Amino acid sequence: MLSFLLVLILLWLPGLALIYVVMGNTQNLADPGTKNLLSILTMGLLAIEFIALLPWWGQKVYQHPNLYSRYGLVFTRQNGLLLLKGLAIGACFTFALFITQGLLGWLTWQSPRLSIPQLLLEGSATALGVGLAEGLFFRGWMLDELERDYTPTVSLIADVGLYALLHFLKPISVIIASFPEFPGLWLLGTVLVIAKRQHRNLLGMSIGLHAGMVWAYYVINVGNMVKYSGRVSDWITGINGNPVSGLLGLIFLGILAILMSNLSGKVDRSKI
Repeated sequence: MLSFLLVLILLWLPGLALIYVVMGNTQNLADPGTKNLLSILTMGLLAIEFIALLPWWGQKVYQHPNLYSRYGLVFTRQNGLLLLKGLAIGACFTFALFITQGLLGWLTWQSPRLSIPQLLLEGSATALGVGLAEGLFFRGWMLDELERDYTPTVSLIADVGLYALLHFLKPISVIIASFPEFPGLWLLGTVLVIAKRQHRNLLGMSIGLHAGMVWAYYVINVGNMVKYSGRVSDWITGINGNPVSGLLGLIFLGILAILMSNLSGKVDRSKI
């Protein structure tokens, strides 16, 4: 696993340097818009190289002709339906969380600052990109590598722990201030692994679920559709406006974990 990551990083660094050189010569790197574009370009390059490297890894290390199928990324009707189902559940989950906060008087709804069709279109691209890239990396490659050497329980704990930690690489002061985000990331990662395992190891549900959450949150957040009242602490509603980093979000994620645990069947590796 470490060998794969080392090769991936070595391939990524030249492209990363080139992006910074080009961007630094043409734009102000301190500008928020430039920072966002820089993040998209660098992470996009990393994702493309990761996807391209997997076939070589499968042939070279495991003599497996198609690791994508082993990971659960297959283009079948069943996986497509799972993706759509996951999108619906994830989006409904996020909207339900915000609606509940509104009913409790913790926030008020506002007219979106951008048109809904624009928000939906932009959000769909972002959400599906995040869902696919993170799903293939964490619930595909990393989980499979761990399961080759450890029990399903240990693999789940390690995978979810790494998922939360890698999303929490921040300055110490920021980590302390936003610590409630960590349990939320941990529980979210657990939900997504359960969603995969409960659907015959297919990634459709897991990717869709994550993408649906990101999509709905993008529409609400970028559209500036809610305003918090300040009646309760951010530790309840969510640190930095992130609903899954608050107490209510953790409760909702717990309910979602129970729901995913009771859907479909168990892993069936004989069909991979």
